[in-house]
Amino acid sequence: MNQPVKRKRIPYGMMNFIDVREDDCYYVDKTHYIPLIENANKYFFYIRPRRFGKSLTISMLRHYYNILEADKFKKWYGDLYIGKHPTPERNSYLIIYLNFAVVNAELNSYRQSLDAHCNTEFNFFCDVYAQYLPEGIKEEMNKKKGAVEQLDYLYKECVKTNQQIYLFIDEYDHFTNKILSEPACLEDYKSETHGTGYLRSFFDTVKAGTDSTIKRCFVTGVSPVTMDDLTSGFNIGTNYSLSPEFNEMTGFNEEEVRAMLDYYATTCQFHHSTDELIEAMKPWYDNYCFAEQSYGGTTMYNSNMVLYFVDNYIRNGGYMPRNMVEENIRVD
Repeated sequence: MNQPVKRKRIPYGMMNFIDVREDDCYYVDKTHYIPLIENANKYFFYIRPRRFGKSLTISMLRHYYNILEADKFKKWYGDLYIGKHPTPERNSYLIIYLNFAVVNAELNSYRQSLDAHCNTEFNFFCDVYAQYLPEGIKEEMNKKKGAVEQLDYLYKECVKTNQQIYLFIDEYDHFTNKILSEPACLEDYKSETHGTGYLRSFFDTVKAGTDSTIKRCFVTGVSPVTMDDLTSGFNIGTNYSLSPEFNEMTGFNEEEVRAMLDYYATTCQFHHSTDELIEAMKPWYDNYCFAEQSYGGTTMYNSNMVLYFVDNYIRNGGYMPRNMVEENIRVD
């Protein structure tokens, strides 16, 4: 009996860069954007549609810059572009990672949920970076009330040990978009994002921290609406969402999709050529273009949907999936 040809796992639904690398998954190398990000303004704002690879990109960046993971650099990045062209800032930051997708979207409870999420991540920060932080920082931080006061305390304490923080916020607008979906909540939303509103105060604190130990920020979401409303709270951030330089940073261009199909065609049963598969996929997953200057040139495929298609095509023994759109996308 012939043994199946070993092939790379398809990272469908996977958002953790380390899992993708250690599980020998097929990874479309986007690490050549790291030097471009470093050369851009330090407070980077980036929006893309859902399921477009934003969280995996943040994960890749977090581990690249984490001061604790320098010994894993060769293992995780060695065969990628950045492994051969590392930047001076590699593995030089303490990382704070916040994922606002887990914050409760109910207006009457989002503050408590935001505080709880931030407190969990701030405690994790104090634990894993204890050797780089002032003694007793965790206990004192927990005496502070809420995310705003705790973040203010953390970045100021890091001055004492001359540390640099890289702040990542994924899906910054997740819960505010949920709130905005209810017309009756519009005025309450405005009160939270303008003036002395709590979310506004949080980003005011982030801004204040950039004058101290928060040296870089990378913020992702799906809509610019909330950031526009928070503008004076975070008016140092630069929106690179429509920049041609970063048009292809997430999602897959056609060359990347073709390379993936060509690879799996050598390890799995295919009943269609790469051209035929591209023709089938293009009406469903292609035709995203975010930078006006790139219009008429490169278009982008939704990366999650491409992985869904390839995974199902292979599992179907080389036949087209019955459903071209996965259920999760339909729900979104």
